[in-house]
Amino acid sequence: MTAQLIDGNALSRQLRAEVAARAATLSAQGTTPALAVVLVGADPASQVYVRNKVKACRDAGVRSVFEEHDAALTETALLARIDALNRDPSIHGILVQLPLPRQIDPHRVIEAIDTRKDVDGFSVRSAGELMAGLPGIRPCTPYGCMKLIESTAQSIRGKHAVVIGRSNTVGKPMALLLLQANATVTVCHSATPDLGIHTRQADIVVAAVGRRNTLKADMVKPGAIVIDVGINRNDAGKLCGDVDFDGVSGVAGWITPVPGGVGPMTITMLLLNTVEAAQRAAARSTPNSPRG
Repeated sequence: MTAQLIDGNALSRQLRAEVAARAATLSAQGTTPALAVVLVGADPASQVYVRNKVKACRDAGVRSVFEEHDAALTETALLARIDALNRDPSIHGILVQLPLPRQIDPHRVIEAIDTRKDVDGFSVRSAGELMAGLPGIRPCTPYGCMKLIESTAQSIRGKHAVVIGRSNTVGKPMALLLLQANATVTVCHSATPDLGIHTRQADIVVAAVGRRNTLKADMVKPGAIVIDVGINRNDAGKLCGDVDFDGVSGVAGWITPVPGGVGPMTITMLLLNTVEAAQRAAARSTPNSPRG
């Protein structure tokens, strides 16, 4: 068996076109979706990520407000900027690029963002809404993984899904999203004694543990959907994921590559979250409209 490739680049282009259409409709109605991106310091990787996000906004018709601050910025000053953005009705999403300088507590910063503008979906309240099954903003990477799984046209309902990883940003919300889609979910991690016992039973595997070759061919059920969230480097310095792609692609039914799988979807879901936040804000400002 040779697995079908789940092309994150192609799906991302399709979804961004839909985001652009929704953004254009909103703008024509008087609400231009806007994302504020805040960067503190000059971390080279963060600068690249931020440039990609700003460009993605521009291409999708989402207004971006980019704030760049010196690495010496105090936590008090950053919290004051977030408060101002919270109170600005023209801003619908706020993203503070991580990591932050050592003098700033990232948890305090994330919790300071208005939940309605928390387009990363990282706050405790956003996590609580997800756990409770309430409407809200979903973390971008797990949300993108769900779109990739759905793109296979295979039903998630009743399937056994294994999530490898328990981080607050990917593993835990991924498990909750799969549960909401009526999958039976097992969460494994770096301390799971025999990972293969679980993954060989899985119809869906999401690998997000941050260690290359964690999932190998003899650990995969024939025909399974395999989503690789990992970002690692092999011995030659080439980008790779948590999955032994060459081996697993001979067993799985569907598989995401690295790069070109989950990666493009993360920024796409950020754009989607921003547009949806703008739609809810527009609804709140319209008398007698349904509350979002």
